[in-house]
Order: sequence, then structure tokens, then C-alpha cells
Amino acid sequence: MIQDIAPHKYYVDYHPSTPNDTDLVFIYGHHTILCNFEDPQIRYPSIAEIAPVFPEIREKAKFLFRIDETNYYELRRPQLSEFDIWKYENTLILRRAVPGWLGFAGITGYQIHTWYTDHTYCGRCGTKMHAPGNERAMQCPSCGALSYPVICPSVIVAITDGDRLLLTKYAPSHSSHRSYALVAGYTEVGETLEQTVHREVMEEVGLKVKNLRYYKSQPWSFSGSLLAGFYCDVDGDPSITLDRDELSTAEWFDRGSLPETPNLISLTGEMIECFRQGKEPR
Repeated sequence: MIQDIAPHKYYVDYHPSTPNDTDLVFIYGHHTILCNFEDPQIRYPSIAEIAPVFPEIREKAKFLFRIDETNYYELRRPQLSEFDIWKYENTLILRRAVPGWLGFAGITGYQIHTWYTDHTYCGRCGTKMHAPGNERAMQCPSCGALSYPVICPSVIVAITDGDRLLLTKYAPSHSSHRSYALVAGYTEVGETLEQTVHREVMEEVGLKVKNLRYYKSQPWSFSGSLLAGFYCDVDGDPSITLDRDELSTAEWFDRGSLPETPNLISLTGEMIECFRQGKEPR
């Protein structure tokens, strides 16, 4: 999956420091990232490569995280224009970027960037927020409100009926994603993850399920989510009642006739492939 970057190691600890020439810089627009992308190879500019067009980069760069011995920074203001080999590309390219660990770095940085951007002003009193500097947070100098990064818990649900797996496709009005997927949804206030599984399955495909088995989790920065994957068995009638506001189709597939998963960067793709190979938790 996209976060599986070994032998590289991701350090999320917040330890800001003065950037080195070789440290890398993310500059984001609206769903875009400044990079050199020669499909699928990707590169990001270093501090040294930004300095000639923006000499204040060392003072303005904001620390994000570290991978191995390289620190990653963001330049929030100003948003630089394209220059030399560096162009703005849609962040969706990070799904297929090579090497994969740089794709993970780029989209993880975008999640942090989005959170900072969305917390420019205090939601309580409207005053402009500032970063306290000793932790990844935003604080209001007027009322003292302190905000930390928001992570949305969600479930991915592989519903099985013996040797059949239920696959869905989103309605065009609900998502631009067109490939087959599994039932998924966000956890609501006051719910457990298991309750979310039962509710989302009933809402989207009208099925009762039983025998929930947790599989694994995944940070999914494309939607700011923390995904929890579950397998479960249909309980009773497997007839589907489709929520057409969210889904365009839902179909049962035999294990041997599952459509190919284009890549395994997502928890959904890995869970489908796991079922195909008969390796799902029983």
C-alpha cells in the first residue's frame, strides 16, 4: 500500500529546524503540487533549487516531517510560479508516482497543507491563527483555541457470500473514481467502527452482515482519512438494494472472476486481491 515505503522510514515527530540545501520542498496549489513529473517518475525541488528564484526559502519554509535523513518542508506563501523543470501537476498523479515513497511523501504533505490552510482563521472567534512552534497545531491569539490535525476515521468493507465478493462503483455525482471498489464510509459521531460497518452496508446495499473480521488500517491522505478494513459475511438474503445517490452498481463476483485491481496502493485494492487469492481472514 502507499504507506509501505520500507526500507525508507517516515518520521512524523515535529522537530522544526533550519533546512539544509538537500532538504525537499513542497509547494501546493488547489489539488496541485510543484514537481518534475515524467510519468511515472517524480522529483521535488530541493532548498538549493528553490533558492535562486526565492532567496527567502530558508526563512519561509515550514517543517512537515522527515523520511530517512531528509527533512520535508512546505512553502505556503507565496505560491511560486512554474520555473525551469518544475511544473504544477494534479495531486492524483501521486497515486502512480515512482518511486512510491515519494508519492507517499507528496500526498502526506498535502494532507498537512490542507489542514493548515483550512485553519487559517479561528472557528470560534474568527481571529487569524498562528502556529505555536513547539507542536503541529494552530492556536488563536485572541481566545486561545488550540486546533490539531483532523483525521477522519472510515471503514472499508469486504462483504463475502461464500466464494463471492461484493464490489461496487460510485455514482458519477458522488465521486470521480470509476473503478470497482468496496463498500466504504465515514464513522459518525458516537459510533464504533463496527457499528459503522453495519450502518454503511445497510445504507449502500441494503444487506445485513455478521462475523466481522478486522484486517488492517491505512492512512489515506487523498481524503484525510484513516481507513479500517473489515471482512464480513452476508447475513441472510444476499439480494442487493442499491443506494443510487452514492452508487451506480453493486455486483457479486465469484473469486475466480474478480476484475483486475490496477494497483495495490490502496487498502481496497489489497483487500480485493487478498480475497482473490483466498487469503482473507476467516
